[in-house]
Amino acid sequence: MKTAAATSDRDGVQDDNIPALAAKGMLFSHWARRHDSRTALLSPRGNRSFAELNGNANRLLRHFRAAGLVPGDGVALLCGNIPQFVETYLACLRGGFRLTPVNWHLTPREASYILTDCEAKAWVVQGEFLDLAAPASAASDVRTKLTTGVARGDFASYVRALEAEDAADPDDAVLGSVMLYTSGTTGQPKGVLRKAPIILLPQAEGGLCNYRDGDLHLLCGPAYHGGPLTFDVAIPIASGIPILMMERFDADQWLALTGKYRITHSHMVSTMFRRLLALPEAVRDAADLSSLKTIFHGAAPTSPEMKRQMIDWFGPVLYEYYGATEASPGIAIGSEDWLRKPGSVGRILPGSQATILDADGRPCPAGTIGFVSFPHDPATGPGYFKAPEKNRETFGRSHFSVGDLGYVDEDGYLFLTGRSAEVIISGGVNIFPQEVDNVLASHPAVREVCTVGVPNDEWGEEVKAVVVLAEGFAPSPDLERHLIAYARDGLASFKLPRSIDFVTEIPHSEAGKVQRGMVRSLYWSQNDRKI
Repeated sequence: MKTAAATSDRDGVQDDNIPALAAKGMLFSHWARRHDSRTALLSPRGNRSFAELNGNANRLLRHFRAAGLVPGDGVALLCGNIPQFVETYLACLRGGFRLTPVNWHLTPREASYILTDCEAKAWVVQGEFLDLAAPASAASDVRTKLTTGVARGDFASYVRALEAEDAADPDDAVLGSVMLYTSGTTGQPKGVLRKAPIILLPQAEGGLCNYRDGDLHLLCGPAYHGGPLTFDVAIPIASGIPILMMERFDADQWLALTGKYRITHSHMVSTMFRRLLALPEAVRDAADLSSLKTIFHGAAPTSPEMKRQMIDWFGPVLYEYYGATEASPGIAIGSEDWLRKPGSVGRILPGSQATILDADGRPCPAGTIGFVSFPHDPATGPGYFKAPEKNRETFGRSHFSVGDLGYVDEDGYLFLTGRSAEVIISGGVNIFPQEVDNVLASHPAVREVCTVGVPNDEWGEEVKAVVVLAEGFAPSPDLERHLIAYARDGLASFKLPRSIDFVTEIPHSEAGKVQRGMVRSLYWSQNDRKI
């Protein structure tokens, strides 16, 4: 799969080798030769020039090869937004390795499951997160473990691994891939891997990002997440555009950095918009946003009211996209189009083949709500890693859906109206309620549980557990606090229920399945927003 792109560099000089370099994962080497000592990464933990970043990627690649890694092997990356994240990404991109970024907000049990399940032959772990990897440290098939901090146990120093003098580009590069994990309805996360790696070409003037020399991209969301990884790391890296790295989002700091460094591009989610809009009016009025060209946003719904406020403030620079870990359908909408079609997430273009299908797989006419569905190509499309049954269930037909409901209008614009109750989106992060159910159900006080997402003004949704108690237990605030604390041992903080409602029964279908959608609807029936 290739993205739409220009085939010349931004100065207009033709370079017929660019597609070939991109197909081998070596496109950044082109920019390193062109820009050399210019700054490629700006970070609180140190900057990197284009030449330094390219050389470090090559050194890390040679370390992996010396440890016995070959194309197709996995590399797990447990790092925040620091330069080593990008160096590891580049090393895997040109080494043919399968890179799995791991969410550092997870508990040790959750992180270790992914570290083990992805079958990585190499780990790169930020020093502050070593304890997250501890439960999986006995994995016998890991050839090398590196930490960005002080060497500890069987973790060697990342800095020492990059001391080799040979920083030359490899002459046998192979394009690597990225395998992100998405939580499953059965409670176990699953790796999503495309059978054919994505080839990214420069997004120069006239392309998706319309980059020009002097542009600067601000990374403000976690790079392990698909949106920031794509828009704030992969695309600017492929385009020779410098990246300013924020380790954590802060609304005041985002505005200050944008004005100080003349930021042109960034990727955000609706929770970030809400925090920016909540700043004092004087702070917002004083912000210099004149350099902004494009703010990509997606991952979670943004209300029309909030989006209008952002466009009024930022100007027509918002560019919303729609997709999922399993699907990149090319559905997107700029500010001008959105103002004509408020609430739409983009037009389904004829070439995308995305469509609206009913429960029986039949196309829905314009204006009729159905499942937003995507074609599946067995040769190049996505699949779940080591999950044949789940693959047959999800990708066994010509089209698949991630559960989103919507309709297209007479002009082909897609409007989302709801989604399967099997996912909660809080702050742009997917949470699958079965994971929460599984942990709470192991407590002796819980006879049955149904976790759903309920409205939250800041996060979009928050996690609520609906519990039927076992005999001998009575509802109380103390029991609610106790169950939430109990869940904390098995769940990352962002997955924890913020509240628990005790009920006498939970609705079931005739087949005995919990009617999660019915439970969810009780909390949204008085809310004007359904997704």
